[in-house]
Amino acid sequence: MISRSNGAGCRKIEASEHIAFGSARTYIGPRTSIWAAMTTIDDIRDNFALLDDWDDRYRYVIELGRTLQALPEAEHSPENKVQGCVSQVWLSKQLERNGADVVLKYRGDSDAHIVRGLIAILLTLYSGKSPQDILATNAIDVFDEFGFREHLTPQRSNGLRSMVERIRNDARAALAEA
Repeated sequence: MISRSNGAGCRKIEASEHIAFGSARTYIGPRTSIWAAMTTIDDIRDNFALLDDWDDRYRYVIELGRTLQALPEAEHSPENKVQGCVSQVWLSKQLERNGADVVLKYRGDSDAHIVRGLIAILLTLYSGKSPQDILATNAIDVFDEFGFREHLTPQRSNGLRSMVERIRNDARAALAEA
């Protein structure tokens, strides 16, 4: 069971039951589908805090991966493939300029469900941000805060670092071009 304070006290909830977050978002149990809009890192943080069991956390990460927008087959290309990942991972970058301001937007995909979820969390942190914001955000610290260091295999941890470094390299290149 999961306990959650609702402001007036705590109530117990079955892990497969809907858990309301804020006014518009819901944690989704294993028998339902997840919200369509991308969530924020604070929403993910709140959801993780409610899920004590790592099986539930893994299910939640998989559900986050299902929220990723489909990556067109043409973007499953060698230049989008992230090297250093055991699973196949693709990150497609789009640079948007508004005068002198630059924003990096990403889409991603993987052939592994858990990795798709990790990509969803990573894109929540980095996609739609300026190169400066990307370089100022330490995604590994956020993943460590969630407890992934202890719960990912060394190969998945290396792959996560490869994805982070790829995005940070893109941010450095965008700054150099500006």
